[in-house]
Amino acid sequence: MSVKEPRFPLSLSAVVDQKENMVPKNRMATTQTAIKNAAHFSDERKAQAAWRPKSVHASTPSSAGPVSQKMNSPSHASTVPSSSGMVSDRVRQAMVARVAQKGVLDKIVLAALEAVPRHLFIDSGLSSQAYIDASLPIGHHQTISQPYIVARMIEIMRNGRTLNKVLEIGTGCGYQAAVLSLVAQEVFSIERIKGLHELAKNNLRPMRIANIRLHYGDGTLGLTQVAPFDGIILAAAGIAVPQALLEQLAVGGRLIAPVGSKNQVLQLIERISVDEWSSSVLEHCHFVPLRSGIV
Repeated sequence: MSVKEPRFPLSLSAVVDQKENMVPKNRMATTQTAIKNAAHFSDERKAQAAWRPKSVHASTPSSAGPVSQKMNSPSHASTVPSSSGMVSDRVRQAMVARVAQKGVLDKIVLAALEAVPRHLFIDSGLSSQAYIDASLPIGHHQTISQPYIVARMIEIMRNGRTLNKVLEIGTGCGYQAAVLSLVAQEVFSIERIKGLHELAKNNLRPMRIANIRLHYGDGTLGLTQVAPFDGIILAAAGIAVPQALLEQLAVGGRLIAPVGSKNQVLQLIERISVDEWSSSVLEHCHFVPLRSGIV
């Protein structure tokens, strides 16, 4: 599998407020992140929208799984051009270098991490912290995962393989889905919190990513209508991995999830055959709790 070109065709200056560098560090964060950041530059985006649209789908749960909303996406890939200050390529490269130093070796995963502008997924009041290796609040008592754990989990799930179809449980602000879009052919992501589902749609819309499908629903149930998946990744920790997700993993596929309450660990589950799975514990971690239902 060759490294994919990043699929973010707009220049960062078209979607980022040039005054971001001057935002006071003590400003309170809200759940509206890239929605506000991108709104300042809607006119510039329109002027640069010379891309032929495809669609990223977002839907609400139903037995038939209908598409209820579409978002524009590019017809081909483009690199993310450099910009100034804290959102420059150099800043992202430094973040990726730190992640690599911690042991992530997959070049495709590292390239995807470098390509995605993380600052667009957090509140502008936290922009100065966008490229540190830490989780950050995104509202609704949820967080955007630290870059290392995003890269580590994707590396484990990928295991050097070509990923055709991946399921993410816990879309959050959409950051991990964006990284996954550069690693897998198709990304399906479920979010149970309506406010975060809407936030992720608005965060991803300016980037015009063609291969992400967002769903509002109960992630513990998975998406039977599009299973099986080559990989499943959970962004929240349960006491155990839901059986429904194990059943939706393709034979030969890998599921990576945080498991536990106070003391959490990353658990890798591989489907060996139709009725056989293997499990191994990898390293300690810390995630928000995995919950069922929708809110």
